[in-house]
Amino acid sequence: MVLATGAATTALVTAGAVAPQAQAQPQDRALAQSQAQSQARAAAADDGKQVLTVAVSQSIDSLSPFLAQRLVSTSIHRLTYDYLTNYDVKDGHTVPGLATSWKPSPDKLTWTYTIRDDSKWSDGKQATAEDAAWTFNKMMTDENAATANGSFTANFKKVTAPDPKTLVIELKKPQATMTALDVPIVPKHVWEKVGDFSKFNNDKQFPIVGNGPFIITDFKVDQYLKLKPNKDFWRGAPKFDELVFKYYKDGDAAVAALQKGEVSFVQGLTPAQAEALKSAENIKVNDAPGRRFFALATNPGARSKDGKKFGNGHKALLDPAVRKALFHATDRATIVDKVYQGHAVEGEGYIPPRFESYFWKPEASQKIAYDPAKAAELLDGAGYKKNAAGKRLDKDGKPLEFRILCHATDPNDKAIGKYLQEWWGELGIGLKVECLDNVSDPWLAGDYDLAFDGWSVNPDPDFVLSIHTCAALPATPKDTGATDNFICDKQFDDLYAEQAVEYDPAKRADLVKRMQSRLYDTGYMNILAYPNAVEAYRTDHIKSITTMPEAAGNIYGQDGYWSWWSAEPAAAGSGSDSGSSAGVVIGIGAVVVLAAALGLFVAMRRRSTAEDRE
Repeated sequence: MVLATGAATTALVTAGAVAPQAQAQPQDRALAQSQAQSQARAAAADDGKQVLTVAVSQSIDSLSPFLAQRLVSTSIHRLTYDYLTNYDVKDGHTVPGLATSWKPSPDKLTWTYTIRDDSKWSDGKQATAEDAAWTFNKMMTDENAATANGSFTANFKKVTAPDPKTLVIELKKPQATMTALDVPIVPKHVWEKVGDFSKFNNDKQFPIVGNGPFIITDFKVDQYLKLKPNKDFWRGAPKFDELVFKYYKDGDAAVAALQKGEVSFVQGLTPAQAEALKSAENIKVNDAPGRRFFALATNPGARSKDGKKFGNGHKALLDPAVRKALFHATDRATIVDKVYQGHAVEGEGYIPPRFESYFWKPEASQKIAYDPAKAAELLDGAGYKKNAAGKRLDKDGKPLEFRILCHATDPNDKAIGKYLQEWWGELGIGLKVECLDNVSDPWLAGDYDLAFDGWSVNPDPDFVLSIHTCAALPATPKDTGATDNFICDKQFDDLYAEQAVEYDPAKRADLVKRMQSRLYDTGYMNILAYPNAVEAYRTDHIKSITTMPEAAGNIYGQDGYWSWWSAEPAAAGSGSDSGSSAGVVIGIGAVVVLAAALGLFVAMRRRSTAEDRE
């Protein structure tokens, strides 16, 4: 599933900034950058705040934990609400969160959680088991409240709180995710006043009541979100005085802001940006194995649970031979080498290799390797012949031409789209790369042939598996389901049902691998790459910060709150000043000149649609 973003962006232009810097000499530019950094630090010092500013390329879809699905939003919810359990920063195993312990009944149909007594909501009220019970019950009884995380509670039979420290969940059948319920627990006394959960975005009254390490204090759509430390957080308060997520539609502008000391951290760097920043003063580049996959998805024929078909996907893609031929004509190695320039691993199974116990790759006899000759053979054998002009024809005698949804702000989508046009063109197949700011609307309507797809994977893979089940389809064509791209396959569903009730880790891992094998064989998705997490931060703002996994992992988009909670300021007054209007305005000329000086920036833009998702 791809989710849309808004079009508005932060004002980044000031008149008068272009001409002087366009004429500047290298030493003048260095002096100007140094002065800008000093001014930003001085402003922060005057303000008395240690501010950690994170540049993000993705628009927040909702501040409601019941609706939000984008990575930026779910990451913020991990900062502001406690979950029953958390993931250990070292290796991702389950550790206590709001619950200090948990125990299943002998038949594993009843789970009892002990809720900690040292967690308070930011308005001073005690967080109790009743808050957790209310959260889950709301998701069980209101389909709008189940929009984001309903798969976790679909098997719940009854949830009660017999006392403030005890939460009891009764299941219809065993459920393997009971120690990995990635659901933010909200304060009952606040949320029980909400009427329509489908329309409530939780973005009108501040501060927002929470019990995580941070408290949301302000928000402007497609501009910024501000948080302050929760001084009463049971694990201890964060060390920065303020955390700001600042939205940049243009990745080069975000990098320029990092260079000038106006932001502390930038994620989603292109290879060119990362290479340029490696030699920059006071900047550290983190390049680590990521938790994402990047894929090529085909429209398998959009349909709803009531059996109605909709959308305008190309009917030739319903033919397994055509899908397999397209994948045989896709060179993953070239994509990793030329597009990601080595900052990725060649794609194979659905779960990235970072999650070793669930990682799967096809056997040699099963693998759909790059083989253009094999692709042509498959098409010929399936009756898709070439005409005199070299164009491949469909079963109606018309030239075989497809459309692919592309995120307009993502240089990777565009670059890979060009390669596909070349590779598939050699087969006689046409490809129109439709790059849009909003790919969500045509995707949800089924109005696409192929699309670039990707998800962040949690230590427990249940959620990213559930989005390919028949149960995730929309109820009717007018509804929005939890499906990624309308896949509905009985064999996959049967395996999903088996793994969901399997508590033995080894047996469950085997079932998950079999699911990936089945998904691979259907040919509805082709995992192209596992991109690295390529990000950078200012060492004169941030003295230390925790990655996940701790040994060599990512900073942004963790399975927990470890990075921003652990971040330690470099020195008093050294944090970036996001509150100063002077500190967030960048002249277009300055960005252009900086790009020219580095000799590496090519006006690329990061995606602002929801490619980063949970």
